[in-house]
Amino acid sequence: MATSVAKYFLLSRCSGIIRSVTLQGKLPPVCIRNRNLLSQCPSFSYGNRASDNPQDGHVNIPVDRLTVSYSRSSGPGGQHVNKVSTKAEVRFHVYTADWIPEDVRQKIILNNKNRINKAGELLVTSEQSRSQQRNMGDCIQKISDIIAKATEKPHEPSAEDIALRASRLEKRNKERLKQKKLHSAVKQTRQVCFD
Repeated sequence: MATSVAKYFLLSRCSGIIRSVTLQGKLPPVCIRNRNLLSQCPSFSYGNRASDNPQDGHVNIPVDRLTVSYSRSSGPGGQHVNKVSTKAEVRFHVYTADWIPEDVRQKIILNNKNRINKAGELLVTSEQSRSQQRNMGDCIQKISDIIAKATEKPHEPSAEDIALRASRLEKRNKERLKQKKLHSAVKQTRQVCFD
């Protein structure tokens, strides 16, 4: 399944709301908000670009279930870095995320063990930009990419793939047997006969 969220965002600050608009116009405008701010848009959406039906893998990311925090960013920037909290940290509890299907949740847990803390929260951070809003948008994009990657179904192998895999397996087995015979011959030469 193709990732439904466009890769490019136009971010703008509008009365406490970060508004995310896709450049290609295939998806409706989506809003992201900080948990502490009031907003009219409760979720962030992703789905199949061809059809945005809920049955086709379209899932809403409810922003009220995300915990957003900001901290000081590292790296260059002079005095500005020391005064402004621009690093965005977004987390949500994976095990109780009922807005994600169970099989997708299990894949997320399996693929992102290093991002899940002891409390069972998936933690995503971003400090690429010197702007809170852009870093927040980047975190949401990372979460949607993680979910989209876990949603993808593996492709069915073609006849060519199966034949190639079989030939490689046969070649490996021949090499293994050759090495085994060589090792056996070396051991035979080491034997001492006491007749």
